[in-house]
Amino acid sequence: MKPGQSFADLPALAAQLRNELENKKTILLYAYNGTGKTRLSMAFKDIGKQGEEEKRDTLYFNAFTEDLFHWDNDLEGDSDRRLTLNAASRFFAGLAELEMDNRIRPLLRRYADFDFRIDTQEWAVRFSRTVDGQVVDNIKVSRGEENIFVWCFFLAVVELAMDPEIEAYRWVKYLYIDDPISSLDEHNAIAVANHLAQLLKRPESKLKTVLSTHHTLFFNVLCNELGKARKYFVNKNATGNGYVLREETGDTPFFHHVAALAELYQAAQEDRLFTHHFNMLRTILEKTASFHGHKNFSVCIKQEDDDPDGILHTRLINILSHGNYSLYEPQQMLDENKAYFRKILHDFLNRYPFNPEIFPQAVEVTGTP
Repeated sequence: MKPGQSFADLPALAAQLRNELENKKTILLYAYNGTGKTRLSMAFKDIGKQGEEEKRDTLYFNAFTEDLFHWDNDLEGDSDRRLTLNAASRFFAGLAELEMDNRIRPLLRRYADFDFRIDTQEWAVRFSRTVDGQVVDNIKVSRGEENIFVWCFFLAVVELAMDPEIEAYRWVKYLYIDDPISSLDEHNAIAVANHLAQLLKRPESKLKTVLSTHHTLFFNVLCNELGKARKYFVNKNATGNGYVLREETGDTPFFHHVAALAELYQAAQEDRLFTHHFNMLRTILEKTASFHGHKNFSVCIKQEDDDPDGILHTRLINILSHGNYSLYEPQQMLDENKAYFRKILHDFLNRYPFNPEIFPQAVEVTGTP
């Protein structure tokens, strides 16, 4: 990794990104949560506005985009539940004329089993789902399902912005996408990243793009799929003032299994362990066992004096990795399971010689129950 460039603030960093996009189509940024990714995306957007609303040039996806959608749960009648749209935003410029339903639906079917209809008079979306052959209307979808709907809505708008014949989005010169989906398992992270990369690689597209994320695996897949993109790590200065932009010069930052392991390591360090992390850990153990020629992942579990066959932890992983856990509405592990998880992960990292730059310190072990 090359030495970093320092910037006094986020607007200065955003200006640098715009300068680089003069000669580059895509920039990938990796940054931990709390670094300022969302604020960086807004600083990038604000430069394009140049003080005038009509001068804007950036179509962005971040937490502010999600706020353009708001639930009306019909508290009085408890029947006409709908997701309302902010009609004042230019994000919805082509809603009435461009048949957005038909553009969003094929994208949404990749990820979800519910349907929807957009009411362009009320500026609202109503959802439905087929249950036992019967269509149930006006349902309240989960927060995760809502997020995936908003993401597919954005992708449909991106496709329109790529078409020079569509006047409603002709103002778009740049895309800035910040952490589109959170709490994905490794399969879904790969699927979403791959789909996004294929969209951005369309030869007819002239849009310049910045993608920022804290999701290690998502970043890794994008690096593989968008090989010509410029790749950076963004950090705050050690002094707490300003930011550092460091270029990743390798072809691939991490292999997929190492990226997933890095996600688990960071989650354990920050005490944000969720039930589906056991599924990820099992996948890593299975891949490691297969690499070493073994049929069962139990060979990758440290054997204790009072459990020479590693039966306890193997059974725990078998049980806790087969729950029907939601990837979009993750649940925190119980404290007891967190302790077991840290123990298994800690022993695994110490058994195999992983790069200490990725795993700089041992995962804290609080002791198994």
